[in-house]
Amino acid sequence: MTATADPATRRTRRDAVPSPAPVRAGRSWGGDAAGAAALGSLVVVTALWLHDGGLQQLLATGSYGTADSLTSAGRLLGLLASDLLLLQCLLLARIPWVERTWGQDRLVRWHRWTGFTSFWGMVAHIGVITLGYSWAGDAGAGARLRALAAEGWDLLVSYPGMLLAAAGTACLVMVVVTSVRAARRRLRYESWHLLHLYAYLGVALALPHQLWTGSDFVGNPVATAYWWALWAAAATALLVFRLGVPAWHTWHRRLRVAGVVQEAPGVVSVAVRGHRLDRLGWQAGQFAVLRFRDGPGWTRGNPYSLSAAPHPEWMRVTVRDAGDGSARAAHLRPGTRVLLEGPFGRLTLQAREDPTRPVLLVGAGVGTAPLRALFEAVPPAVPALLVQRASREADVLHGQELHEIAAASGGSKRAAALVGPRAAGSWLPQEWAHLDDAGALLHLAPWVAGADVYVCGPGPWAQAVERAARRAGVPRSRVHVEGFAW
Repeated sequence: MTATADPATRRTRRDAVPSPAPVRAGRSWGGDAAGAAALGSLVVVTALWLHDGGLQQLLATGSYGTADSLTSAGRLLGLLASDLLLLQCLLLARIPWVERTWGQDRLVRWHRWTGFTSFWGMVAHIGVITLGYSWAGDAGAGARLRALAAEGWDLLVSYPGMLLAAAGTACLVMVVVTSVRAARRRLRYESWHLLHLYAYLGVALALPHQLWTGSDFVGNPVATAYWWALWAAAATALLVFRLGVPAWHTWHRRLRVAGVVQEAPGVVSVAVRGHRLDRLGWQAGQFAVLRFRDGPGWTRGNPYSLSAAPHPEWMRVTVRDAGDGSARAAHLRPGTRVLLEGPFGRLTLQAREDPTRPVLLVGAGVGTAPLRALFEAVPPAVPALLVQRASREADVLHGQELHEIAAASGGSKRAAALVGPRAAGSWLPQEWAHLDDAGALLHLAPWVAGADVYVCGPGPWAQAVERAARRAGVPRSRVHVEGFAW
């Protein structure tokens, strides 16, 4: 067995980690089916619009042709925006087979762009359909503006569900504004996450308007049944996978803090003990959202990566002080209860198509934590190199443990630390600036073109390593990246 350190006591144990499970390559059919269903839902929505005469109205001519065209376009925009709004929620509903197929980093990107597209589609729906209802072809510009304002007010106060929809729109506006990168940089993660939850309220408040006043629902039982089924599926997925499954695991696994160890300035490792944690299906390289019941603010969860290979009775995460929640980790007391949501992530050995290929792991800062777990889980017969970037010697993480793992491998595993200020525009320290980014990878691992490369660290830095690996001859399918961003 691979030598590893008990996370609570730092004693070396040779029975701590079970043998790595066989690696299963490829994507699951469930995630592909979910992707096809998501695209199919947009087709169904468009087909329902066509069935209700949407195209004929869009192409209408005559005295009311422009009004009819605007109204029809507004209906289609609203339908597509509503569908995308539900898909946005489902993307981060923590559906296991979807997570395993696509990985949360990719789902987060899709969630972000689907959300922005849905929001602007909704804004366009409101503007275009109001303009269509108020359209008067022979009126002047001033009269049209007055008619537009009057129609907007009438829609808001007279149509069933519109006040609720307006409140929901306000929630979504707040979520979108705080999701812009410039705004996120000024917010703590905990504050941003709390505000982001109002998206669910915004979605819920939009439902009555859609079902009570939408011409594509009233009098059309097929459309009504479809949309109710879609809303029910989204609500069920959120309740089951975001609330039910984490609550069950938290209660059944009886998770409690076992110990806290300082790794570097501002970085600690937290050991958590529990019952039959192997049944969670953990894999090295994954992360979880943890909530520590240590006082006010415990409800705000934070994502933390495993920094040791999975064990049936304990798990360990390494935490950098990056906000209120993570700063409290250094002061956790043994016995503190832990709420668990996870595991998540595809930065695992299952991402490899050929389990015999060498493995290169490149991490920076606390991004080394999941790579340390992967380094431990790589079978001894497979060559592996872990390269860690740090600004100072004091910031090197898990150095002793990495050397112990390498020593126990019989020479198949090596660990190296590149220390020093980062060179401009490079992933390397300044003293390596005489080599280009790809050349440095080839110097460290001459076999890199035939390896699987795992990268974890801050977003721009991780992208620089990914570009270097591609230039060194590694195919895109064999570069596995997880950047730290929210």
